[in-house]
Amino acid sequence: MSVEEENSGARVGDAAPGGAAPGGILGRGYRTVTLGICALIVLSAFEALAITTIMPTISAALDGAALYALAFAGPLAAGVVGMVLAGNWCDRAGPRGSLYASVVLFAAGLAIVGTAPGMPVFLAGRLVEGLGTGALTVALYVVVARAYPPAIHPQIFAAFAASWVVPSLVGPLIAGLIAQTLGWRWVFLGVIGLVASALAMVIPAMARLRRPAGGPTVPWNLRRLGWALLAAAAVLGVNLLADSKGLLFWIGPAAAAVIALLALRPLLPRRTLMSDVGLPSVILSRGLVAGAFFGADVYIPYLLTVRYGFPPLAAGLSVTVSGLCWAVGSWLQSRLGARLSHARSIRCGAVFLCLAIAAAGATAALTLVPAVAIAGWALGGFGMGLMYPRTSVATLEYSTVETQGFNSSALSIADSIGASLALAATAIVFAALAGLGGAWPFAGCFALAVLPALAAFALAPRARRVA
Repeated sequence: MSVEEENSGARVGDAAPGGAAPGGILGRGYRTVTLGICALIVLSAFEALAITTIMPTISAALDGAALYALAFAGPLAAGVVGMVLAGNWCDRAGPRGSLYASVVLFAAGLAIVGTAPGMPVFLAGRLVEGLGTGALTVALYVVVARAYPPAIHPQIFAAFAASWVVPSLVGPLIAGLIAQTLGWRWVFLGVIGLVASALAMVIPAMARLRRPAGGPTVPWNLRRLGWALLAAAAVLGVNLLADSKGLLFWIGPAAAAVIALLALRPLLPRRTLMSDVGLPSVILSRGLVAGAFFGADVYIPYLLTVRYGFPPLAAGLSVTVSGLCWAVGSWLQSRLGARLSHARSIRCGAVFLCLAIAAAGATAALTLVPAVAIAGWALGGFGMGLMYPRTSVATLEYSTVETQGFNSSALSIADSIGASLALAATAIVFAALAGLGGAWPFAGCFALAVLPALAAFALAPRARRVA
C-alpha cells in the first residue's frame, strides 16, 4: 500500500501536516507502514526477552559460563554506537538508509548467533545484533517524525509501547518451547524470515520518504563516534567490574561510570546533564526513569522467588502485569493528547514509579504479602506508560528537521546508559549487602532505585518547551 495520504493530497516525507490523519495510525495511507514498524519492534523485543530464558541452555551448550554476563552487557554497549551512527546518518540523508542497514545488521547478528560454533562467535553475533537494534530504534523514531503528522505521534509511540506487551507475555514461553523442541539455535534463525517480511511492509513508505530540500548537509561526525565507542566500552566495564573482588569491586565500577558520563556529554544536547529547561531535561528524565524502573525490575521476580518461594513462571507474573499496565498507560496518554502536558505526564508517571518501588521495598523489608509488590509494580508499569511515550513525543516536537536524528539517538542513548548504570549499581549494592542476609540486599536495591525516580519527579517541570 502507498503511504501517500490520499485524502489530503499530502505525501509522506513532505512537511508533515499538523492535523490528525483520518483513521489515525491505521488510517488510509498509514496502515501498512504502522504494522511493519510495529512488527520490527515486536521481533526485536522478542529477542531481547527470549535470551533471558534460553541463555542458561546456550551457556551449557557452548561452555560459556565465564562469558555469561557479556551476552547481556555486550549488545547494550554496542547499541550505543549504533544509535550514534544512525542518528548522524538520519540527519545527513533521512532515515531510509539507516533503517535498511540496521535491519540487515540485526538479521546478520541473528544468523551469526544461530550458527555460532562456540561462545566467542556467539558473543560477536550478539554485538552485531545489538549494533543493529540500537540503530533501528533511532531510525524508527526519525521515520515517525517524517512519515506521520505530529498530531498522531502520541498514538504511534503508544503502539510502540504496546508492541512490547505480546513478547513480554509469550516471548519467554515460545523461546523455551522452541529450544526444547527444535533447539535453541532456531530461536534466532527462525526470526530472520519474519524480520524480512516486516521490512517489506515498510519499504513502500521508505520509497516515498525523502529529506526536505533546502537545509544544510550534515557532515559525518567521527568525533561523536569516538565518544560513543568510549561510552560503550565504559558501560561494558561498569557491568563487568560489578563482579570483581576486593578494592577493585568499589573503585573499578565507579571509575568506569565516571568515564561513561564524561563520554556521554558530547552525545547529548548541550547542558543535558545540567538539566537545562526544555529538551535537555526531557532526555535526562528519560535516562533517570529508565534507570529507576529497570534497576528495580530485575529484582521483583528474584524477590518473589527467593523470599516467597514462587516458581519462575509465577514470579514472572509481576513482569506480565507491569507490561500490560504499561500499555494501558500508553493508551491513556495518547487519548489525553495535549490535555496532558509533557511535563505533567512525566511528573505523574514519576509519582507512580516512586510508589511502585516503595511498595517493593516495603514488601522486602517488612515481609508483607507478595501481592503488595506485584500490585505496586503494576502501578510502576502504568506510570512508565504515561511518561515514556511522552518523552519520545517531546523529543521530536522540540527538534528541527536537521536535529531529529541526533536528538532521537540522544534519547535512546540516555535510555540505554541510564538502565545499564542502574543495573550495575544495584548489582553492587546487592552483592555488598548479601552477607547480611534476609531482606537487606533487596531493600538496598529498591532504596537505590527510587532515587533516580525522585530526581525525575523534581525535574519534570523543566521538561516544558522553551518559548
